[in-house]
Parts: sequence; structure tokens; C-alpha cells
Amino acid sequence: MPLQSARHFLQIPGPTNIPERVLRAIDRPTIDHRGPEFAALARECFEGLKSVFKTTGKAVIYPASGTGAWEAALVNTLSPGDAVLMFETGHFATLWRRIAGKLGLEVDFVPGDWRHGADPTAVEEKLNADRAHRIKAVLVVHNETSTGIASRIAEIRQAMNRARHPALFMVDTISSLASLDYRQDEWGVDVTVAGSQKGLMLPPGLSFNAMSEKALDAAKTARLPKSYWSWEDMLAANSSGFFPYTPATNLLFGLREALTMLREEGLDNVFKRHARFGEATRRAVRAWGLELLGLDPREYSNSLTAVLLPEGHNEVELRRVILENFNMSLGSGLGKVQGKVFRIGHLGDFNDLMLCGTLCGVEMGLALAGVPHQQGGVAAAMAYLAAENASQQQTARRRSAS
Repeated sequence: MPLQSARHFLQIPGPTNIPERVLRAIDRPTIDHRGPEFAALARECFEGLKSVFKTTGKAVIYPASGTGAWEAALVNTLSPGDAVLMFETGHFATLWRRIAGKLGLEVDFVPGDWRHGADPTAVEEKLNADRAHRIKAVLVVHNETSTGIASRIAEIRQAMNRARHPALFMVDTISSLASLDYRQDEWGVDVTVAGSQKGLMLPPGLSFNAMSEKALDAAKTARLPKSYWSWEDMLAANSSGFFPYTPATNLLFGLREALTMLREEGLDNVFKRHARFGEATRRAVRAWGLELLGLDPREYSNSLTAVLLPEGHNEVELRRVILENFNMSLGSGLGKVQGKVFRIGHLGDFNDLMLCGTLCGVEMGLALAGVPHQQGGVAAAMAYLAAENASQQQTARRRSAS
């Protein structure tokens, strides 16, 4: 590709755009990770994470990708041969299933069509049938990054409660944390898995487990091998502000700044902002006459949108045209939807104007690539965003007047 002017639009659903404040926080000399300055930094990060996970429990930070956090959740709580219940909601749910199988767990992987989230009714039926309580954990991807579908975590917990089943509840929030509403304690989640490179607005390199007391109790008898991923070793060192091995020091500087930014905006406002992006993007897709991959409006993701292309058109070619002509990257189709779906990321450090630019690139790209569509997707999104902003301003004026 020839050199392209101006900024690159990175509109994949993670890694996301990194705000200047976070870049500047990372861009500083590395400090002694055994010294008092580092201990203070780490404690701030541990404490700040609790508000994002919405938990009063413990959270650990690994120098790793989200894949490592998947493995950590399993090896710290389960034993060889344990049965786990999982759901085929997309590519990343399938990858987590593979890890569970490689670790020697017995996986009941409920088939799915990649157009729906995990079904709470199916969870309840499976657990009701498990009268011997062989299932030790239910594992669900909250926001499936490959499909743009968000499973209904609160409803799944309610289904588990109705079944009165003691299984642990583990949830992958890698593309939902700090973008979609998530409440670990209120929703009764025992282990939450997360990564740094999406809603937390950091580069890849950090992953997280947040654990309930029930999960910590399970860890006392879990027999899967572990060393690097050991919660026990991590928590023992964390108690004094340190790590059992060399941490990603400069990424922790960035994490502290990102947590500060989320606190300044307010998590509820962050969720509302993402909800606005999600709805505007879906309106654009409908105006183009294209089809959303997700079929259930209750499960639409607000951090990304997956779009089906008409028969005979390939997302690889569309994304190539958009990259070469407009210097913008879109998410590819993964797994079963490879070649059929492109994904628009709209999460993290993102605003209305950036979304409009993204949708302009898509609309122009559809035309250049010869994909059958109707014009007006960008206009539909803009009209919605303008109306939402006007409504917010009116609400703010009423509040200030009262």
C-alpha cells in the first residue's frame, strides 16, 4: 500500500483507539517494581478495578492477553475431569471451549447458530437435569466479539438460581467491560475474565480475573496444574502491592489513568454513550438495506456491530477496498462467519464524530466494492445522534433550572 495521509481509523472491535492521556501515562520511565512507588500504583489499580467490575471482591492482573485470563479462571477453580457447561455463541466461545478441553475438563458445549446469545432457558434445563451436580461451572461469553451479540447474564444467573444448582458462574467480559453494563456482585458471577485492549482503552498486554468468595473457596481444592496463573501466589504478593513476578509496569501507569478517565465520565454515562453508538450504527445498517447478524434485539451489542453481506460478496474484499481507499480497518469475519460478516467497532475512546466518520467510510466502501445497498445509512445515524444530543441538552437544562 502507498503511504496514506492523516490518521488511521482503527475501527476493529479491539484493540481500540488509545486516548492521549493513557499514551502519555504509559510514556514514562519504568520504576522499580519492588519499590514503594510501585506498590502505591498497584494498590490504586486493584482498588479502581473493583468499581469497573462492580464488585467488593478481589481482582488480579496478569501480564497476558485475555486468553491467559480464560485459562486462569479454569485452572484455579476446577479439577481434572470436572464437567463444565458452555455455549456456542461464536468464535471466542469456541476458543474458550478448546482451552477447557485441552485442560482435561469434560465440556458440554451447547450448539448455537452464532446469531443468538446463550439461552437462559437452556441453562435452566441443563442444570435441572444434572441432579448429581456433576457440572462444576457454567461458562458464558457476555459479549461475543465475533458476532456482536451480548448474552443476558443477569437472566442466566436467575436461571441458575431457579435450578438451585451449586455450579460456579464464569463470564468473559473481554469486549464488554467498561462498555456495556456489567455487575459482578449483583449478577452473582463467580469469576469475571477481562482484557485491557477494549473498553479499558489500553494496548494489549493486561488481563484480569475478578473473583467471588465462592470462587476463592473452590480454588482451595482445585487440582488442575497451575504456576504462572496461581491466584494464591498472586493474591499473596498483591496484599503488599507487589506481584510474584515482573509486572507490566508501564501498562499499569496506563491502567491507572484509564480508570481515572472512566471515573470522571461516570460508568453510567459510559454505558449510555456506547448505547448511543450501537443504536446509531444499527440504524445505518438498516438504512443501507443490509442485515444485522444478531437476530434478537435484547442481545444487540453496543460495543460492536456485525453486518452480513449479500450472497456473492466477500467481507475480505470490502475491507480491502475500505483500507486502501480510506485508511480504515474494520473487523473481519471469524470462524463460521468468515467471508460473510464485517464488524464495526464502536467502543472505548470514541465519540459521535468518530462514529460518523467510520460510517462514512463504510458507506463509500460499499459503493466502491459494488456491494448492493441503499444510500442514506450515514444520514440515518446522524439524525439519530442529533436527536439524542438535543434530548440530552434539554434534560440538562431542565435539571439546571430546577
